[in-house]
Amino acid sequence: MTVAFDIRSRMLVAALLPVTLVALVLAAVLLRGRAVDIAEAHDQRARSLIRQMAAASEFGLFSANAASLQAIVGGAMRQPEVRAVQIVDVGGQVLARGGMFESAAMPTLGMEEAALGLPSRGSDLLVQPVRATQVKLEDLFERPRPESAGEAAPLGHVVMEFSRDSVLQRERDMLWLGLLVTLGGLLLGGWLAIRLARSVNQPVLRMASMIERIGRGEMFVRGPVLQSDPLHEVQRGLNQMAARLESGREELSRRIAAATFELREKKEEAEAATQAKSSFIAAASHDLRQPLHALGMFVARLSQLPLDQATRQLIGNLDESVLAMQNLLDALLDVSRLEAESVRIRTRPTAVNELFDMLRSALAVTAADKGLRLRVRPSDAWIMSDPSLLHRILLNLVGNAIRYTARGTVLVSCRSWGDGRLVRIEVWDSGIGIAPEHHADVFKEFFQVGNPQRNREQGLGLGLNIVKRTARLLGHRLHLRSGLGCGTRFTIEVPKVARPDASHLALPASPALTMDRFDGLAVMVVEDDALASEGLTGLLQSWGCEARHADGLEAALALVAGGWRPSVIVSDYRLRDAEHGIETVRRLRLSLGSSVPACLMSGNTDPQLMQAARQAGLTLLHKPVRPAKLRSLLRKLVDKDAPVRGEGG
Repeated sequence: MTVAFDIRSRMLVAALLPVTLVALVLAAVLLRGRAVDIAEAHDQRARSLIRQMAAASEFGLFSANAASLQAIVGGAMRQPEVRAVQIVDVGGQVLARGGMFESAAMPTLGMEEAALGLPSRGSDLLVQPVRATQVKLEDLFERPRPESAGEAAPLGHVVMEFSRDSVLQRERDMLWLGLLVTLGGLLLGGWLAIRLARSVNQPVLRMASMIERIGRGEMFVRGPVLQSDPLHEVQRGLNQMAARLESGREELSRRIAAATFELREKKEEAEAATQAKSSFIAAASHDLRQPLHALGMFVARLSQLPLDQATRQLIGNLDESVLAMQNLLDALLDVSRLEAESVRIRTRPTAVNELFDMLRSALAVTAADKGLRLRVRPSDAWIMSDPSLLHRILLNLVGNAIRYTARGTVLVSCRSWGDGRLVRIEVWDSGIGIAPEHHADVFKEFFQVGNPQRNREQGLGLGLNIVKRTARLLGHRLHLRSGLGCGTRFTIEVPKVARPDASHLALPASPALTMDRFDGLAVMVVEDDALASEGLTGLLQSWGCEARHADGLEAALALVAGGWRPSVIVSDYRLRDAEHGIETVRRLRLSLGSSVPACLMSGNTDPQLMQAARQAGLTLLHKPVRPAKLRSLLRKLVDKDAPVRGEGG
């Protein structure tokens, strides 16, 4: 509708504008010429009338016959345009009068004709002198006398006020007539323009509707091609275009369908391959963690035996190898947790100095062994973050700085930023630095600058990837500034908060646990893998525990039925015959009639397993389990108030 109105209005303007201009110009020219003619005719009539009166008044003035002069005035006053007339003699005495003159408008009587306009009265004031007529009586035999050099003095004057109302009325009539003629021309032009617009507008609207339907995907639409249509060639071309578009769309649809089918097949193949790979990796990871877990238990148990120096050194090397493998698996577990977003965030006000103290105590010896200075500047700032996750970020950054710095200093500092709303925790080192082209690559998995041989002493190449993922999870911005041979600076921005009240910082007192042994502690180990079971049972027994082994739920229930009551249950998650540790712990607790402290161990890193263990209220330790972590967990389970650093929730 808008398109139709726009086209129609444009065509009307195009048709009416020249007609209007021509009509106005012609009307103006004709009216002006006619007005001039009317004015000239009016002036001529007035002059003719006053001259006739002057001629008729000659005898009356000559004979001073006032009656005849008044008769002449009366005859003039019967003319509609004459408003006032008076005849005066040469001395200025009024001999005859009709109508009223304005005294101020009376002109000076002279020898010549005169005309004076009276705009205030809408009339003209005319003065005509009356002269004696010279009658020439010539004798054929008498020589002609020379004419006098000048005209004779007038006998008197005729003064007449002649109205212009008729002129103005006729001018108004002509103006109205001109306007009516112009309006008629405009109406005629408009009617013709509408007829023309309709003849062009209908095809345009039809084609516009067709184009709109084509735009909506209706490629089958066609328009009629009429020979009377001025745009029939355009309509024919539009129909051809629609036909080509329809043909092209059908061909494109066939190609898309074929490509979609092929992509679906490729997608299904890729999904099947990914699922197979994931299943293989999960199975391989679980199967790899099982013997490594048992190996760690055996090495820990072996290190407690009295051995000679050579054997102890060999066991130390073996323990380092096991520890390296455990570090790799732990790093991979951290990456998988961050990818699955299964890490729970617990933000709270945290003192920066507490984090710095933990860094100093954890890495000061490592830095000193390399001959480096680890400088940690004290800070009284408080931040809002998860202290555990932020500590792991800083631990990775400072550990990397120490690892890649041969000499010099590693500096850890904190300063306010962003109008005091943020703090920037910075880790500086004087190490080898990172070239600008590697700034993005160092955050990728297993990428290491200058370590193509994959030297294990230079790390695994996962630390910075974990740092980046953890910082993104916490919502903290991470910045890197470094140059080759110029050292490196890592900066993490953390929200700053005011120091909390002392009442919010008070923690319940907990007894200090110093026990390294668990003499007499009854521990049930539910494990279907013989090596893992033997290694874990032997390690627990070396700590003084009364440890008994069961390879499944039935065997564990048999131990309980025999009268043995464990104080702690340590169960593997995946057991034989489709049994799992969560159900095993639940059944054992029902059989014992109490909520016996328990934990799970598993080589499965599926985030759903972590969630299931958390919902069951069980701590989950991922294999291979480090002996120190197991010892800490046992302390927590024996004394609920004792702090422990474990996994799961």
